[in-house]
This record gives sequence, structure tokens and C-alpha cells, in this order.
Amino acid sequence: MAKAEKATAVAELRSSFESSGAAVLTEYRGLTVAQLKQLRVSLGENAKFAVVKNTLTKIAANEAGINQLDDLLAGPSAIAFVNGDVVEAAKSLRDFAKANPLLVIKGGVVDGKAMTPAEISKLADLESREVLLAKLAGAMKAKQGHAAAVFNALPTNMAQLAEALRAKRAEAGE
Repeated sequence: MAKAEKATAVAELRSSFESSGAAVLTEYRGLTVAQLKQLRVSLGENAKFAVVKNTLTKIAANEAGINQLDDLLAGPSAIAFVNGDVVEAAKSLRDFAKANPLLVIKGGVVDGKAMTPAEISKLADLESREVLLAKLAGAMKAKQGHAAAVFNALPTNMAQLAEALRAKRAEAGE
């Protein structure tokens, strides 16, 4: 590979590291081209899966301020650069790895934090962003409804208490 090509490859990788929210490093040894294509399709549009050269990737990652991947870059490596929902990409990678044991998740970086394969698997167990946001909205709505009921109960209870006091005074004055 010529020096200009290497510089271009490093620049592209650095750009991918900087623009993505997460990068998941995998080993693809033994997978066919068709299987890699199937993996790229399963990742969808929110992630880009690329086979990379370890030395150039180390340089690009260090230039992007990511040094957590240095120890993982050994053997044939490929990286899934995630631009969308990290949970969905982690699920796709985990499910593909279950169906194709030759794909090994080595680790990754999510929002600048190093992740082990076990942590990526836990991330894949989470529900999607949309589901979590819907649950949060439901919980917030329920809390608001409860607060409204409490605030509405105060004047009602006060009115009932005043009526009971009036009735008691009327009985006592009779």
C-alpha cells in the first residue's frame, strides 16, 4: 500500500471514529464474503461495518483520541462504526455472532468509554431507544397524573372538612 493510500485510509478511519457514537471491534476470521454482506445488511443504515488494517486503525484511533482499542487490534479485525442507536447495532452484532460463531466481538468504545465484550452483550440486552423513551414518557405522565390528583384532592378534602365542621356546629347549636 502506497504512503498516500495509507494516509487516506488513516484519515477516513479517523473521520469515522470522530463522527460515530460507538465503534465495536470484531474478529471475522473464517467468515465468507456473503456472510459479511449479510452482517452489513443486518446492521442497517445506522452502522458501517469495515474490515480494517490494525496498524492504520491504531494510528487513526490515537489521532481521534481513542487509545482503548490498541490492545484489541490483533489478528483480522473489522469495526462497526455506529452512527445511530448503539443498542440496535449491538443487538445485530450479538445476534449475528450467535448465528455465526466465527464472528467474535473483541470489545469497543461507546461515547469515549471502553467496553468489554460482556458489556456490549449487556448493552444489546437493553430495549431500543424508542421503547425506553416511551417508558420514560409513560412514567412521567403517570407521575403528573398522580400529582394532579393530589393537588385536586386538597381543595376537595378542605371543602368536605369545612362542611363536616359546619354540620357539627349546627348539631351542637341545636
